[in-house]
Amino acid sequence: MSNNEFDLVIRARRALVDGELQAVAVGVREGVVAEIAGLEELSAIDEITLPDEQVLLPGMIDTHVHINDPGRSDWEGFETATRAALKGGYTTLVDMPLNSLPSTVSVEALETKKEAAQANCFVDMGFWGGAIPGNKADMEPLHRAGVFGFKCFLADSGVPEFPPLDADQLNEYLDEIARLGSLMIIHAEDPTTLESAPVVPGRAYSDFLASRPDASEVEAIRVVIDAVRRSGARAHILHLSSAEALPLIREAKQEGLPLTVETCPHYLSFDADTIREGSTAHKCCPPIRSLDNQDRLWDALRDGTIDCIVSDHSPSTAKLKQMEIGDFATAWGGVSSIQVAFTAVWTAARARGFELTDVVRWMCERPAEIVRMQGKGAIALGHSADLIAYAPDERWTVDVNELEHRNKISAYDGLELSGRTHTTWLRGVAATTDSADGQFLRLGEG
Repeated sequence: MSNNEFDLVIRARRALVDGELQAVAVGVREGVVAEIAGLEELSAIDEITLPDEQVLLPGMIDTHVHINDPGRSDWEGFETATRAALKGGYTTLVDMPLNSLPSTVSVEALETKKEAAQANCFVDMGFWGGAIPGNKADMEPLHRAGVFGFKCFLADSGVPEFPPLDADQLNEYLDEIARLGSLMIIHAEDPTTLESAPVVPGRAYSDFLASRPDASEVEAIRVVIDAVRRSGARAHILHLSSAEALPLIREAKQEGLPLTVETCPHYLSFDADTIREGSTAHKCCPPIRSLDNQDRLWDALRDGTIDCIVSDHSPSTAKLKQMEIGDFATAWGGVSSIQVAFTAVWTAARARGFELTDVVRWMCERPAEIVRMQGKGAIALGHSADLIAYAPDERWTVDVNELEHRNKISAYDGLELSGRTHTTWLRGVAATTDSADGQFLRLGEG
């Protein structure tokens, strides 16, 4: 073939194609993967050969990030969040509808968010719509505007402008989800259970953990499953923390209900007994639980009960995190992690005998499939050439001051990890933090 056949050829002795690491040359034309062939079979003017210690992977996809822009951009913003994502091996994010002002609960609010993001994104961006009391009529316009689905809470969201749905409203809104053929993603904690749990101010993590018991997740997920069974709507359980809910989820999946489930790197990397007193960087809702609980989450990833892993990157300021006081009862709940999430999961997964292919399935392939994101999630013909050169054995220690996050707060500070992203290609172009080339994605587009 002539040198003009492809814009770029990347050769790798290990590239993840069709679920296996294999030696290939990937030919890119006009931003998409146009050919996958033997190592020496393709040529182009621009050719790159990865060193043996690096693996060619599809760019990771995170469908659960809180960028908080506009309105709370002192917590985070599109520029800092997507810079961090790029360095962490991500090429696509889907932003949550709350913590920004306004919340993304109408088309007008969606356009306001897009204006804040315009020319400030270093990776591709999609958006969730919000489902709150009183905005059911906004769901169809938002769906037509291209949101990937709708998020609701069953308990207090932490911000007054995004109130929860009660059980009757959940059923009503799921009927609309079913009519639209959309997806409801659900923060599943039961408000009645939380109201009856003890809230003890202070620096002891055990007291905070007692305030968010397993039963709150179990009961809320029971409500969701009943509503899905009745409506037939697709639903997705966000940030599963409690392994006690796994039997319910397994039964629902065996029944054939359209239910999917995610968990997060912090639930797989930390356990309650090792969280230091006053370490509010680890506070999140639902909470990090016991080591035995963590073991069971890993088992559920192994058998497919849990479908995917997302960061739930939810940053805030040091003041809101109560960093100096360390009061778990009053600190903002959320783990800031987008730059380290993929590598943190790989570090923990390989220690348990999993392969890199498993982690890519959980953090790239399945997120794309669940939200029906076209043309992303794999190195495959016709897919967007969103690729990363990743060194899985390279060890490094997280220094919070070197992270791109706006607020230098991370539960992972000081943790030694294995794996580092060296080069990222977005639609076949080497992406750097000097050029904000991310595009907006709509449902059904890649």
